[in-house]
Amino acid sequence: MVKKIRIFQVDAFTDKVFHGNPAAVCILEEELDEKIMQAIAAENNLAETAFVFKKNDAFDIRWFTPSVEVDLCGHATLASAHVLFNNFHYQSEKITFHSHKSGVLIVKKDEDYYTLDFPSDVYKEINAPQTLLNALGVSPLETYFGKTDYLLIFSSQEEIENMNPDLGLLATIEARGIIVSAPGNHENFVSRFFAPQSGIDEDSVTGSAHTTLIPYWSKKLGLIKMSAKQLSKRQGTLLCEYLGDRVKISGKAITYLIGEIEI
Repeated sequence: MVKKIRIFQVDAFTDKVFHGNPAAVCILEEELDEKIMQAIAAENNLAETAFVFKKNDAFDIRWFTPSVEVDLCGHATLASAHVLFNNFHYQSEKITFHSHKSGVLIVKKDEDYYTLDFPSDVYKEINAPQTLLNALGVSPLETYFGKTDYLLIFSSQEEIENMNPDLGLLATIEARGIIVSAPGNHENFVSRFFAPQSGIDEDSVTGSAHTTLIPYWSKKLGLIKMSAKQLSKRQGTLLCEYLGDRVKISGKAITYLIGEIEI
């Protein structure tokens, strides 16, 4: 028997197609087998595919890269909310998602913006592994490690823009990915995110990385509300707010594709 699944591709953290971070969103009637979800994500070959299905008064959500399931994905959660609000005409001003890996996640719609309400990361300062320094080819001012990612701090936006890491060597680092960040020339801070070990050489706009970036830069700059830009080729902008154990991450989204999967 053929099963049909509605699929949407959304560019998140932008209001222009071909910018921001593309995510696939599959709206399910019931949860799929994990192997099928991973196969669909591999077939989509996007940074993340989100799988969403209604459960009681909330929505269960899971995220897969082409090669692994991840604990948290901001841009695909924002994309999922965009689909539910615009294509399924969800009536409330906020949607509650539940992740079996990251708990309760809330997305609120305010005109053209979607605001993610996520738990703050907990990170600690460490000495950068030599392999990581060799892979980046430049030394950071500070190095931290959170729940899943390294965060390396540099002095200028230009250092982040010019970074050209050895991705093969970077893939040997035990982490979900590597965040590099610095003060921005126009935004409060800028970043890039490399995750070859998770099947993504460089992510376009990484909402989940900002659960680490926002607490760090809020304390560093003495600000609660900040603007941020991720300096990938596609780029994306984020409005950020630090609330202690939670962070708010706001951005826009636009639908690129609507289709149907047959399996």
